[in-house]
Amino acid sequence: MGWLVVWSCLLTGPAQAADLVDLDIAPQELTTALELFSRATGMAVLVDHQLSSRRHTLGVQGRFTPSQGLNVLLSGTGLAAQYARADAFTLQPVRVREVPLPPGVTPGLSDSNYAATIQAVIQRNLCRSPLTRPGSFRAVLQVWIGRDGVVQHSRLVSSTGDLMRDRTLVNSLQNLRIDRPAPSSLRQPVTLLLLPDSSGKSMECTAGEGVSGR
Repeated sequence: MGWLVVWSCLLTGPAQAADLVDLDIAPQELTTALELFSRATGMAVLVDHQLSSRRHTLGVQGRFTPSQGLNVLLSGTGLAAQYARADAFTLQPVRVREVPLPPGVTPGLSDSNYAATIQAVIQRNLCRSPLTRPGSFRAVLQVWIGRDGVVQHSRLVSSTGDLMRDRTLVNSLQNLRIDRPAPSSLRQPVTLLLLPDSSGKSMECTAGEGVSGR
């Protein structure tokens, strides 16, 4: 097992949690992106190379605190930061947070029925934008859903081939609410395969369903 260890010290010292830094990290392999992030922020990174090497980031551009920038960098990777201190972190696979169900609500669907509910909600969500409207691209997604039916994390396993679409797709899943609470037996993450029309198995949008202009 290999580890990526980056101890990056700036002349002004490690960045503090409240400091703002300019980040311009393009989409690329996560391992390389973490090295660039460490150099830009002065944060120490200790990461299992096997965990990060098979993943890609959609990058981060803009002015952020180091923790905010890291959250953007990790968006859609299925990984989360675990801080050893304010200026040092490791990465771990995301986990579903325990959240209480609304009073009087109990999950009653089987996993197979709930899978159909997930697909219907995500399809409706994707149909709201012409950029993510199903049928013109292929992608593999994973989502982690809390007991309350809210998508807590996502991972873009394979790109759609369009960076803007990738970002819109990942952003559209943040805090998306499934119509019903998740059954306790639901296996996480839930994997979704989006296929183009040519496959004959793609999701379909009804005419004008929730579609808005860019």
